[in-house]
Amino acid sequence: MMSHPSSSWRPAFLALRLAWSMGFIIALPAFLFGFAGAYLDTVLMTSPLFLFLGLSFALVLSFLGIKRKVREINAQD
Repeated sequence: MMSHPSSSWRPAFLALRLAWSMGFIIALPAFLFGFAGAYLDTVLMTSPLFLFLGLSFALVLSFLGIKRKVREINAQD
């Protein structure tokens, strides 16, 4: 008996969805806080203080987001 075609795509779809969400978890904070820090540095003439602070904050947020996502995945197993 042949399996349903959509069942063979399920693991690939789940992996693609995970990669997509991880990309957003990492890229979005880096983009937002990096540009916000760079903007504040140009306005306040404190280059590169706020850029580094923004990127550091984005790194912490990304780490926490990935940690939460991994916990969600482990809870499903």
